[in-house]
Amino acid sequence: MNRTTETSSLDPKEIKRGLINPKKVRMVTFGVITTSIAISVITCILAIWDFTQQDTLWRTVATCLVIIAGMIAFGVTNSMYGDHSEA
Repeated sequence: MNRTTETSSLDPKEIKRGLINPKKVRMVTFGVITTSIAISVITCILAIWDFTQQDTLWRTVATCLVIIAGMIAFGVTNSMYGDHSEA
């Protein structure tokens, strides 16, 4: 069978792949985003109870937001520049 017949018989879900395995990227991205959110929540609670300074709170939240945005951008970029044919 030629390549066009093989790729046309596959489901669209099987054809589109990321440069790095999309399932692994989603798992790592989910873990990093969840950890960043947990760190932000803990820092907010500590700031509410005056265990940390307000400056520490805003720096931590801003850092976590930048990390989250970077992970989302990485996931989107991985899916855009991936191999769109059968491996």
